[in-house]
Amino acid sequence: MSVQRIASRYAKSLVDLAAEQKKLDRVAEDIRLLQNLVSHRELYLLLKSPIIKADKKQQILDGVFDGKLDPMTSAFMDILVRKGREGYLPEIADAFIEQYKHLKHISTVKLTTAAQLSDAVIADIRRKLESSDATDEVIELVTEVRPSLLGGFIIEFDGRLYDTSVANKLEELKREFRDNLYISQIIAR
Repeated sequence: MSVQRIASRYAKSLVDLAAEQKKLDRVAEDIRLLQNLVSHRELYLLLKSPIIKADKKQQILDGVFDGKLDPMTSAFMDILVRKGREGYLPEIADAFIEQYKHLKHISTVKLTTAAQLSDAVIADIRRKLESSDATDEVIELVTEVRPSLLGGFIIEFDGRLYDTSVANKLEELKREFRDNLYISQIIAR
């Protein structure tokens, strides 16, 4: 079975159980904490290691998360370790967050600009995205500054890309001139 399929199934089980017990938001916080901690190389390698026995991994995880997780999340972690699926925790966490956002109608939108935008401009962009039919009801806006864009912006969400950057426009012009048969014959002479 593929990693994606395993992750999706475990995540769906946790999402369904948490929703049924009205703990979805609390469990989502726990999963975000797990995502953050698993991004540390040492813990990631510990979880992936076939050499370290399951009971030792369980002791370490209990020590790291003692009292920080909801009992449901702790029980879920125990099941993962008992079933030998703890190595899939990063993928399961990603799948959980994706399913959680889908269930809560949250769109994650990445806004990349050439310079830092003011709060008023960001709020205006957020309002326009929220009123759009292309996004869900709630917008989770992630901003990034990339000076190489020269100007304009790039918006990415749900596998879509809207690139209005100056760098992109210049690249389009360059391609247009290169592909224009009439101009390329003039330049060749």
